Amino acid sequence: MSVRRFDVVVIGAGPAGLAFALSLAPTGLAVAIVERQPRERLARPAFDGREIALTHASIERLRELGAWERIPEEEISPLVSARVLNGASAHFLDLPGGRAGLGRFVSNHVIRRALFERVVDEPGITLITEQQVVAIRPGERATEVELEGGERSSARLVVAADSRFSATRAAMGIATHVRDFGRTMCVFRVDCDRPHDGIAYEWFDYRQTIALLPLNGNRRSVVLTLPNAEMRRLLALDDAAFDRDIERRLAPRGKMRRISERFSYPVVTVYPSRFAADRYALIGDAAVGMHPVTAHGFNFGLLAAATLAREVAAAAARREDIGSPEVLGRYERRHRLATLPLYLATNGIVELYTNDAPPMRAAREILIRVADRAAPFKALLTNALTRGARA
Repeated sequence: MSVRRFDVVVIGAGPAGLAFALSLAPTGLAVAIVERQPRERLARPAFDGREIALTHASIERLRELGAWERIPEEEISPLVSARVLNGASAHFLDLPGGRAGLGRFVSNHVIRRALFERVVDEPGITLITEQQVVAIRPGERATEVELEGGERSSARLVVAADSRFSATRAAMGIATHVRDFGRTMCVFRVDCDRPHDGIAYEWFDYRQTIALLPLNGNRRSVVLTLPNAEMRRLLALDDAAFDRDIERRLAPRGKMRRISERFSYPVVTVYPSRFAADRYALIGDAAVGMHPVTAHGFNFGLLAAATLAREVAAAAARREDIGSPEVLGRYERRHRLATLPLYLATNGIVELYTNDAPPMRAAREILIRVADRAAPFKALLTNALTRGARA
């Protein structure tokens, strides 16, 4: 069987993979995207409950890729500010977003659809669907990718965007720090009896964490995080019993009625020991799998795509090897510098605010009071959330 030759092969047609391929379109490089899902599902992705908090930097990236203009206005919800609450305390940490707000909420499936629509318009991008990578064989000048159907492709650079549980990352021998928090998050939409004013709430209650994300109208997205065993019991309930339980949990925040399906996801973070190997690089969740509490995972995915694409495009313009250790080394250094501090800080915040021991509860209360009164700290934190996804 003959080998199809490309400049770049991207594994995974999620947002990061699609954005990376689109970023290379102006270079004239031949790019292939390999995806296990059928083309029809990529063209019409289903609602999966996930609402993405896009920073202004990420919105600008989507605009540059021609995807932002394909998102209907009614699908974009303003994120004006955020508040962090601790248990039943009346004190909270307020994070104002200024005149521009902290960002915008857009559903994951809407962003995926917009990026896919742009990809199919690009003649230099080949989409290979319903195929899974079974082997990667790095060579001196190119890497060979073998698919389950027996088809083989060759590329000067292979880029993995195949989720935080990346099989190709393990196949390339990249050690990865994986932290399973022993918790599951459940996401769904609700209608509210009171206006939310564009404010997102992160409520660290005892034995549960609840995020309330503002959507257009009086709708909100609820992100409920519980220990795995407790979540399994909750998800096993029928719809009526589930809704009664949720109403009880949300009662302190107002009356809310569920209006969507419920979806669940494990809370697991990942951070590889390196972002690159021989003619191979990681982007998206395969590079950094964030805890959802800071809502930065998606933004880091777009950042990785933009950073790597910039290095590859520059190398191609200089007629250099786009898969060389020098090119990939520059990408790795920049992406690690941009992501590691917030990754470690996020895990530390989660450790503090999900430990219900009395001393930790007291420490949380003190921290929130001090932080809310410390203007420089609040400015630094707001800047990290709104501009932390900049290259």
